[in-house]
Amino acid sequence: MNSPFKSGNSGNRDPFAAFICDESALDVLRPVVVEMGWQPEKCNKGGLRNAVQSLSISASPAILMVDLSESGDPLNDINSLAEVCEPGTVVIAVGQVNDVRLYRDLLASGIHDYLLKPLSASQLRDSLTQAQAVFASPRQNDHDGEAQHISTAVVGTRGGVGASTLATSLAWLFSTEHERSTALLDLDVHFGTGALCLDLEPGRGLTDAIENPSRIDGLFIERAMIRANDRLAIMSAEAPINSPLMTDGSAFVQLEEEFRSAFEMTVIDLPRNMLINFPHLLAEVNVVTLVTELTLASARDTIRILSWLKTNAPAAQPLVVANKVQAGAAEISKADFEASIERKINFTIPFDLKAAVNSAKLGQTFAEANKTAKSVAPIKDIANAIVGVGDDDGASLAEASKSGSLLGKFDLKSLLAKKDKASEPSKVEPAE
Repeated sequence: MNSPFKSGNSGNRDPFAAFICDESALDVLRPVVVEMGWQPEKCNKGGLRNAVQSLSISASPAILMVDLSESGDPLNDINSLAEVCEPGTVVIAVGQVNDVRLYRDLLASGIHDYLLKPLSASQLRDSLTQAQAVFASPRQNDHDGEAQHISTAVVGTRGGVGASTLATSLAWLFSTEHERSTALLDLDVHFGTGALCLDLEPGRGLTDAIENPSRIDGLFIERAMIRANDRLAIMSAEAPINSPLMTDGSAFVQLEEEFRSAFEMTVIDLPRNMLINFPHLLAEVNVVTLVTELTLASARDTIRILSWLKTNAPAAQPLVVANKVQAGAAEISKADFEASIERKINFTIPFDLKAAVNSAKLGQTFAEANKTAKSVAPIKDIANAIVGVGDDDGASLAEASKSGSLLGKFDLKSLLAKKDKASEPSKVEPAE
């Protein structure tokens, strides 16, 4: 993942500052700093604690050198440094512990380099020159990362249609079969099942984000997300049901922005009420996967949500997925459903109780637990279609809706009259 230390650019901040514990190291550092064209007065006496105290009341420099020699817990102290550092700071750590594991952990936390004492002029010069190079082309790199990122929101037309099951399966497929770094954001703050489907504890990541949106940055993402595998991380919550959701939605937007920098794919399990409360959540979403059942209520709400998307998220490409389809047991036939919503159903997932039970028993996503099941094949097709969005030129995933009002031709009485016919055996059509 990206770190807050190395995102953005240096702006108008001081180019350099250092907090070093001993005079001998400072004596080596100051001439190199002067050689780099910086002020030697920015080389301060004191270690990481002094840096945290100073930066809590002043702006961070572009390049920051901190001494960990007096730190009893370097990794934890680095996290406290990140809380007062502004995004865009390149951090070079100095220490006297020669430990490969510590070195790797520090780099993973976002540190640019770790230098061992005693310091040498050539060692410092090389490290500082490399740190300067970080700012050479950050905007182009950021742009490339954004261009490759694909975000999909999975929305259920009704409760229980299987949106969360599909969301977790898509996230797992993106991370495994497509080998994309993937973030799963479960926005059902009180009753979300994303972590449950992955056999994980939800943690406090999402709750902390909602309570402290100003703290959301690359390091927060790194610490707050729960790892499901090497390429899949989830952020969710299990908030007390006596605690109402108190947010203006800014935390969710900030999380989406950080995900675009840190991951290649984002899957948002989005409860439909969120569309009403926080319509701006779909501003940067590429694909909205609308999960429905072949019922009268779902047909009505599919029409309403598609109409809402057309007005509020015109850039998002909608995919309509009919889930839990049973031959001869549909309340509305597929043909009548498509006629009412005035567009084709893109994918059809057959009802598979055995596979659902197997998934729950194993504590795995539906797709992972039933890799060879027929009901998983269309889910893989959905994943392929979403990943393919990054390869096309913006062509719609779905067939364009017919002209005229979506609500104009929705004849509830006609559909009700046809409900009796739905009990006749009919073939479940494959995913299109």
